[in-house]
Amino acid sequence: MNVPMSIETCRGISAGGFHDLSYVRWGNPDNPRVVVCVHGLTRNARDFDVIAERLSADYRVICPDVVGRGNSGWLADKSAYQYAQYLADMAVVLAHARAESIDWIGTSMGGLIGMIMAAQPGTPIRQLVLNDVGPFLPLAALERIGEYVGSNMTFPDLDAMERHLRGISEGFGSLTDEQWRHLCVHGARPSDGGVEYRYDPGIRTGFDTLDADVDLWAIWAGVTQDVLVLRGTESDLLTAETAARMTERPAPTKIVEFPGVGHAPMLMSDEQVGSVVRWLAP
Repeated sequence: MNVPMSIETCRGISAGGFHDLSYVRWGNPDNPRVVVCVHGLTRNARDFDVIAERLSADYRVICPDVVGRGNSGWLADKSAYQYAQYLADMAVVLAHARAESIDWIGTSMGGLIGMIMAAQPGTPIRQLVLNDVGPFLPLAALERIGEYVGSNMTFPDLDAMERHLRGISEGFGSLTDEQWRHLCVHGARPSDGGVEYRYDPGIRTGFDTLDADVDLWAIWAGVTQDVLVLRGTESDLLTAETAARMTERPAPTKIVEFPGVGHAPMLMSDEQVGSVVRWLAP
C-alpha cells in the first residue's frame, strides 16, 4: 500500500498558551511500526524526505517540526525554548499520531531530545539513532553554532539564501545542487524584503549565557536501548573521543562514521540512508 506523505497538525501548550505543532507523516497511517525523525536546531521536518520515503515502505514515519521551526508555531515567551518544552510537545505529537512504540532518529538537537526521552521511565523509544550528537557538547562547537543562530537575516531571493546556507553548513558534506535547493526551499519563508529562515530567532535563547561544555553523561547512563551513532569524521560537536566513550555501556552501541562530513550528515546519500535502514531492520 503506497500512501503519500501528508502534513498533520495538533496543539501543544506552554506557560504562554497554546501553540500549533506540525508534523509530516509518511507511509500507511495504520502501520504500528513507527519511526520518528527529529531535526536539528534551525532545521525542519523536510530534512528527512529522502530517508522517510525510503523507510515508508516498511514503517509509518513521523517527522515533526519542533516548536519555533518549520510549520509549527512560535512561542510567545522565548525563554520557553527549552528541552522540557520539546519533550512535552513530542509527547503530544506521539499521542496525536497514536504512536505507542517507536524507533527514533534524531539529528543534533533532535538526537538530544531523543536521548533524554529514551532515558525516561516508561519511554516509548525502542531503538535510538543519534545523528552526530552525544552526551558531551564542546563549548567551542556550541559557540560556532551560536554565531549564526537567530541572526534574523533577510535575503533578496532563494539564490542568495542558498549561498548563505551553503556557507554556514559546509559540515553537511557533499550534497547535490538539487539537495541544497531542497533544504533551502523548505527552510525559507517569505518576508517583507524577500525571504528569511523558517525559524523563530528567539530559539537562540540560552546561547548568550553559555560559558562551559555541556555534560549529559548522567542522562546517557539512563539510556538502555540499542543505539546507532552516526558521526561525520570532521564533526566538532561529536568528537571521536565522545563517540568512543559512548560504547562503554552494557547495551549495544554501534558507531558509523562518514568521511569528509562534519556536523551533521544530512541522511540524503545512499550510504547514509542505507546504514540507518539496515540497522533498524528487525
